[in-house]
Amino acid sequence: MATDRGNIIFRYIVISLFVVFICCAILYKVGRTAFVDREHWQKKADSLKTENITILPERGNILADDGRLMASTVPQYYLYIDFKADGLKLDTLNKYIGPLSKALSEKLGDRTPEGYKNHLLKGYRSKSRQYPVYRKRVSYTDLKEIKQFPFFRMGPNKSGFYTRQMVRRIKPFGSLASRTIGDIYGEYDKGGKNGIELAYDSLLRGTPGRSTKQKIRGRWVNMTDIEPINGADIRTTIDIKIQDITEKALIEKLTEIEAESGTAIVMEVETGEIKAITNIGRLSDGTYAETRNHAVADEVEPGSTFKTVSMMVALDAGVVHPDDTVDVGNGIFMYAGARMTDHNANKGGYHRISAAQTIWYSSNIGIAKIILKGFEKRPQDFVDRLYAMGLNTPVHLNIPGEGHPKIKHPIKDKKYWSRTTLPWMTFGYEIQIPPIYTLMFYNAIANGGKMIKPIFVKEISKDGVVIKTEKTEVVNAQICQPKTLEQINQMLIDVVQKGTAAAVKSDYVKIAGKTGTAQIAQGAAGYRGNGKQHRVSFCGYFPADGKPKYTCMVLVSNPHKGYPSGGTMSGAVVRSIAEQLYAQGLYPSTVVQQPDTLHPRSPYIKNGNFEKLALACDLLKIPYEDYTTNCSWVESSHREGKIVLNGIKSKEGTVPSVKGMGARDAVYVLEKAGFHVSMTGKGRVVEQSIPAGSRLVKGNRIALTLK
Repeated sequence: MATDRGNIIFRYIVISLFVVFICCAILYKVGRTAFVDREHWQKKADSLKTENITILPERGNILADDGRLMASTVPQYYLYIDFKADGLKLDTLNKYIGPLSKALSEKLGDRTPEGYKNHLLKGYRSKSRQYPVYRKRVSYTDLKEIKQFPFFRMGPNKSGFYTRQMVRRIKPFGSLASRTIGDIYGEYDKGGKNGIELAYDSLLRGTPGRSTKQKIRGRWVNMTDIEPINGADIRTTIDIKIQDITEKALIEKLTEIEAESGTAIVMEVETGEIKAITNIGRLSDGTYAETRNHAVADEVEPGSTFKTVSMMVALDAGVVHPDDTVDVGNGIFMYAGARMTDHNANKGGYHRISAAQTIWYSSNIGIAKIILKGFEKRPQDFVDRLYAMGLNTPVHLNIPGEGHPKIKHPIKDKKYWSRTTLPWMTFGYEIQIPPIYTLMFYNAIANGGKMIKPIFVKEISKDGVVIKTEKTEVVNAQICQPKTLEQINQMLIDVVQKGTAAAVKSDYVKIAGKTGTAQIAQGAAGYRGNGKQHRVSFCGYFPADGKPKYTCMVLVSNPHKGYPSGGTMSGAVVRSIAEQLYAQGLYPSTVVQQPDTLHPRSPYIKNGNFEKLALACDLLKIPYEDYTTNCSWVESSHREGKIVLNGIKSKEGTVPSVKGMGARDAVYVLEKAGFHVSMTGKGRVVEQSIPAGSRLVKGNRIALTLK
């Protein structure tokens, strides 16, 4: 019995000692791991986890005033291989390099399969950690496909394949208002480059998030620590329809006169919203494209558009009345040893004209003499009145690179002031004003004397919720006396009806405004270096016979064809814009249209597709007689106030007739017949190079003339 008890105690002691030994060993191991081998195990743990990985937010969109996208972000990727990746083995690379090279060649197309094979082996020999697979960027869709290529699908540890994300801004409407919208850099950290993209960069870019990548059970898992906050959306004031009309009208005129550049701006009178803005420059190949934002950035001499400002000052100060006369002589006036001329000096000048006519006919001498009469002895009074209007005050448009007006003061800028400064200032020289400030002044005339700041952004929203609305900001509640405003308005109407802007007169909408022509100073060479260069402009508003809806300014620099004229060049663009906006129903017009006694009351209808013509006639309630005899294509004519539709029949194997058709229908018919079509002109087809009824030879080229 005692022996059994002794055995039990012995066993207990042995087991206890063993447990104590195990505990000591564990404590020793814990202590060694925690203190002695801590750095080793920390590195081991860190190798299985990557912290503080940046999650880029989505950059906000820039929208038109109706919510349509004008700029949005698309991610793109550069492709790299880390040839020092832990799991990358030469044997594995050699095994898959053939099919990988073939797949890359077929997808990317910049190298042959053999070329890619040599390219990748060169990278392996270089042991580069950032070896480019492809020099260009690929889209997210392409990247998903490339990740499934042989070798790459083994993952970054074994293949070393990784990417670098960049961002690209796409503009669904191409060049429309491109300079005002702006651009961004490819790297997220750099953000906006210019325009609204730069001005609102802090809101558009959003806030990055953070994530941790950790290896769990042999697989890498991404865990988001801080969610990214996407950027806000910016809704601009740009109207896509008006912007498109404005840009096309400007480019058409610039192409016609071969000008160096042009700017056009359309502003909504009551709100100050910029509905269209385009800055077009001529490229080295002779084509035109959006360039520098001249409308906002350029500090230019405004020329004769400034005469309206001078006349407003003179009328408001009681220096002159519209019916007072001024003698401008033969168009040449000497003052302080300097020679001043009117544009018609070579024809003998205007001699004695009324003050109002100095604006109608844009007389430099007339406006200069009026201002000298009232302010020659105290020119500071004239300039102080300009300042009081708000013309010299920067309005901070929040567009990076914006220019500011520079109007000299005879006391504050005494060293830059001379005897000739005042008279030359009256017609827009020796001062610099960005075009958009001139627009702002004329908009104030259209707006009953209230000058408001031009705005480009309507509202800022986040996740569909509006967080800020931009409001109209008043620069000057009343730029002049109401009586003066009434007189100025009538003068600007008469400029178009009776004066230098006759080319702006429209049968559909009444336009008021002022032409401007200024010589461009060429540095040290002055105004005569390398021949004279001109900047022509027209600034006005419409409809001028009611409550004006829009103010528009067009400025054209250095035209190479035709006589430089603010009316026939810039003014013609304004007229085109005004008429097209009227045709689109974007504002009413009170112009009374006289009945046309020379043409039939039924509208002229082009030849074309029967179903579409019949549908149009039905919708417009226009009576027509159908003699088509089941023909798809018809020609139209008038008879006793009705439209008569007759079928166009062509023998099989002969050239169809497309005379009288519009461009779209004519091209469809001829291309379906097998022709390659070229066209000149616009309107309806009046001539086809291969006569109708000739033998049809598919593949031939046929030329159409439209008028």
